[in-house]
Amino acid sequence: MKSVTVYTTSSCPYCVMVKNFLLQQNIPFKEINVEESPQLMFDLVNKTGQMGVPQIEIDGQWIVGFNPSAIMRALSN
Repeated sequence: MKSVTVYTTSSCPYCVMVKNFLLQQNIPFKEINVEESPQLMFDLVNKTGQMGVPQIEIDGQWIVGFNPSAIMRALSN
């Protein structure tokens, strides 16, 4: 099973959509709320060059935003 981490904020509707999608697909994931630590947000922007959330890391591959087909593709590769 691949490692899935979802980077979120509390007020992001697309973050909720990503988490619900993963739960519906029975895909375990770890959630990191970047609002809780400015350092986490800084590290995330440095890694991906993106300021928005959600950002999903699947075994080192990054997906920005709610994109179910990209998530499933990353999980199946």
